[in-house]
Parts: sequence; structure tokens; C-alpha cells
Amino acid sequence: MFTKTGNSFLAQEQYAAAIAHALHNELGETHQATKTLMRWTNANERTVKNWMAGSNGPRGDHLVALVKHSDFALAALLGMAGRPLALHTAELPLLRQKLQMAIEVIDSCLPLRQ
Repeated sequence: MFTKTGNSFLAQEQYAAAIAHALHNELGETHQATKTLMRWTNANERTVKNWMAGSNGPRGDHLVALVKHSDFALAALLGMAGRPLALHTAELPLLRQKLQMAIEVIDSCLPLRQ
């Protein structure tokens, strides 16, 4: 038999707390937030309230559904995975396009130089 190494309970607590923090930042602490999470994930009310309280974190298909709808939860998950820049990298093409449009606007406002 293998012995368990590390403290997975602490890691689970940290995971649940990070997800709860992300959900509170995005949705607040209202009953509407609970309803929104239930709709996003198809989870029952008690499960969602446990996520919001930080006593449990979403698992499996609930986690996938949650990060599909919540940029805050996705950012928290990537941060816990040690990949905080992954989200920013995915946004670079859109940012480049916006910067190009801004440069074009600025250029159109400047007088022609000789």
C-alpha cells in the first residue's frame, strides 16, 4: 500500500477558497449569484452555496462549466496551476487588433508631415 504524501486537505481548502473568492468578486454574495451559478453549472443549490462559502470547490464537469462562463474562475484556476500568464497570452491577438485601430485613429487625427 502506498502512503499519502503532502497535505491534500490543505490544498483542497486553498482551492475551494480561491474559487469562492473569484466567484464573490465576479457575482457578489446575493441569492441571484447562487441562481446564476446553478444555471451555469446545472449544480444544485446546496452545492453552489458550498462553493460560495469556500467549504468545497467545483469538480469535474461543474468546474469546466464554471470556467466556461467565468473569467474570474478561469484566472483563479490558471493561477493555482502556476500559469497566470496563460489567460493574458490568449488575449494578445485581440489586444494587438485594438492597438492597431488606436494607432490608425491617432494617425488620422495628426496633420500630414512634410
